[in-house]
Amino acid sequence: MDNQLHNQIVSFIWGIADDCLRDVYVRGKYRDVILPMTVIRRLDAMLEETHDAVLAMKETMEKAGIVNMWGACFNASGQAFCNVSKFRLKDLTSAPTQQQLTANFKDYLAGFSPNVQEILSKFKFDNQISTLSDAGILGAVVEKFVSPEINLSPNPVFFDTERKHIKLPGLDNHAMGTIFEELIRKFNEENNEEAGEHWTPRDVVELMADLVFEPVADKIKDAPFTCYDGCCGTGGMLTVAQDRLFSLAKKYNKNISVYLYGQEINPETYAICKADMLLKGDGSQAENIGYGSTLSEDKHSAQTFDFMLSNPPYGKSWKTDAGKMSNGEKDEILDTRFSTYMDDGSTMQMLPRSSDGQLLFLLNNVAKMKKESDLGSRIAEVHNGSSIFTGDAGSGESNARRYLIENDLVEAIIAVPENMFYNTGIGTYIWILSNKKEERRKGKIQLIDATAMKSALRKNMGHKNCEFTPQNKEEILRLFMNMEQNEVSRVFSNEEFGYYSITVERPLRLRITKPYIGIGTFRKIEEQNDVESALIKAFESGKYLDDWENFAKETKLKAAQLKKVRWQITVKDANAKPTADADPDLRDTETVPFTYKGGIDAFMQNEVLPYTKDAYVDKTKNLVGYEISFTKYFYKPVELKEMSDILADLKNLEEQSDGLMAEITGDLL
Repeated sequence: MDNQLHNQIVSFIWGIADDCLRDVYVRGKYRDVILPMTVIRRLDAMLEETHDAVLAMKETMEKAGIVNMWGACFNASGQAFCNVSKFRLKDLTSAPTQQQLTANFKDYLAGFSPNVQEILSKFKFDNQISTLSDAGILGAVVEKFVSPEINLSPNPVFFDTERKHIKLPGLDNHAMGTIFEELIRKFNEENNEEAGEHWTPRDVVELMADLVFEPVADKIKDAPFTCYDGCCGTGGMLTVAQDRLFSLAKKYNKNISVYLYGQEINPETYAICKADMLLKGDGSQAENIGYGSTLSEDKHSAQTFDFMLSNPPYGKSWKTDAGKMSNGEKDEILDTRFSTYMDDGSTMQMLPRSSDGQLLFLLNNVAKMKKESDLGSRIAEVHNGSSIFTGDAGSGESNARRYLIENDLVEAIIAVPENMFYNTGIGTYIWILSNKKEERRKGKIQLIDATAMKSALRKNMGHKNCEFTPQNKEEILRLFMNMEQNEVSRVFSNEEFGYYSITVERPLRLRITKPYIGIGTFRKIEEQNDVESALIKAFESGKYLDDWENFAKETKLKAAQLKKVRWQITVKDANAKPTADADPDLRDTETVPFTYKGGIDAFMQNEVLPYTKDAYVDKTKNLVGYEISFTKYFYKPVELKEMSDILADLKNLEEQSDGLMAEITGDLL
C-alpha cells in the first residue's frame, strides 16, 4: 500500500477521535470507540455488495423453519461472517432522532454472526454505545466512518460511473492490518503504553520470515502447512508468514495451503486478530486464534506446527501464570514444556525468574515442533539479551539454553540494531531454531552481528528510529544461508557456549586456644561439667592443639558434643592441620569452559593448585551452564593513540593555554 494513502487513512481516523470524542472522552479512552468502530466499518464494507442477498437468504431460511441459518448466510455473503440486520452502517445516518439511531445501531450490531459478536464482546463496545448516545455524538461518529473521504473497503471507489478513474483505491487485508496496528501504536503512545507489546515492525517480521522459510524453500512440497504464533498480537507475523510461504510456493510451482494458529492475551488485539482472520475469507482460520495466556492456558497444547514466529513480551512478570500453573509455588510447576528428564533420570527445571518469562514462550514453541515430518519445524523468535546470558549455571535460564543447545536446536542468533522496536531501545536478538538441521549446521551455532545494518527513519516511531532496508535484509539472509565467517558472522561448535561451574574448597584449619565453654552450652549441668573436664584434660596434655581432628579423638567426646563447643574453643589458623571440613570463608567458584583442554582436572592443575596447593573440587556441587556473549565474540577494542600523538596534543593545548593567559593578563594590565 502507498505510504501516503496509509498515512491519510490513519490521520483521518485519528481525526475522528479529535473531532467527535474530545469533549466526552479523555484521550486515553479514545481507543475504546475508535478501534471497534474501525473493525465494524471494515466488516460492513466487506458485506455491502452482498447485503441484499444475505437478507433474501435469511428470509428463505426463516420461511423454511430452519433455525441455524449462519452457514447459508455465509455463502450468500461470500465471507466467513455476515450481518442479517436490515441496516447497513450508512443507513443509520438517516435516523430522525438520537433515540431511534441508538435503537437502529443496536439492531445493526445484533445482526452480526456469532464470530463477530465474540470480537465485539472483547472490545466491550456495548459499554460505549450509551455514552455516545447520551452525549449526542453517536451519529457524528457513524457519519465520519462512512464518509466518502476514506475507503476501508477492499474495492476501489471511482470518480465516474464507468469505473475507469479511481478516486480511492481498495485496501487489501494486509494494508488494513497495517492500519489497525498503526492505530494501536498511536493510541498506546498517547497513553504511555507499550506499543511494541502488540506490534512487531514489518521489516523485522519480513526478515524473520525469510530466515525461517528460505533455507527450506526448495524442499516445500504440494501439501498443507501450519504457522503458529503463541503471542500473536494483531496477527501481523502470521499474515507475513502466510504471504511469504505462498510466494515461495509459487516460485517453485508448488500447490500449498497454509493454516494459521495463534493465541493472544490482550482482548483488544485478540479481537483485531480474529477480525483480520475473518476478513481473509476463511472462518476456520479465525477459530484457530485462542484467547488467554499461552503459558497457563495453552489453547493448542495437543498440536504441533511446521513454522513458528513470535515476539514474546520480555521483562514482563509471569507470576500470575505461575500461580495458575501450581499452588503458587514456582518449584511445583510440572508442565512438561518447561522441564525435561536428564540421562540419569533426574528432572531439569527450565523456569526463569518470575520477573521475565520470555524464554517460556520459546520452550512452548519447541514443545510444538514436529518430529516425524521431513522438514521438522522451524522457529524464529525475538528476545532481548536476557535470554542469551542472564542466569548462572543451574538457573532456569541457563537450563533452558542448555536444553536448546544440547539438543542441537539452535541454528543461529542474530543481534539486531538498537532502537529497532517501538517499545524499547535496548538490543534485541532473533533466534532461529530447527529440529532438522542440514548436515553442515549440525553441532554448530552461527552468530551474526547485524547491529550496524540499518537505515535511519525520517521520524521516530516510539523508540524506533531505524529500520532494515531490503538490502540489509538481503545481506543478513546471505550471511545466514552461506554460513559465512567474517567480522560480523561467526560459526561455533555448540560446546563453545557451555561451561562447568565448579566449587573450589579449601580445608578448614583450626587451632585450639582454650578448653573452657560458655555456661548453658548444655542443658544438663552434669553433661556441661563432663565435657569441660574432658576438654581441659586434652588441652593440658599439650598435644594436637593445631590439629582439630586428633584433638577431638583425644577428648573421647561424642561428635554432637564436639559440634556444640568447637567454635568456642578454636580459632582459624592457616598454619594448623587441615580438617575434613571445608572453610566457607575460603570457598570460591570457578568457571571452566567445555573447551578447556583437559577439562576440570587440567584447570585445577594449571589455574588453581599452583597458588593454593590444598584446594580441591567439591564434585557434588558441580553445575553445567550455558551462555552466549556477543560482546565476547564481536568486541572491537578502541584503538589507543600513539604516545607521540598524545604528546603533540598536550603541547598544542599548552600553547593554546599560554596564548589565552597572555590575552587575559594583557586585558587586566
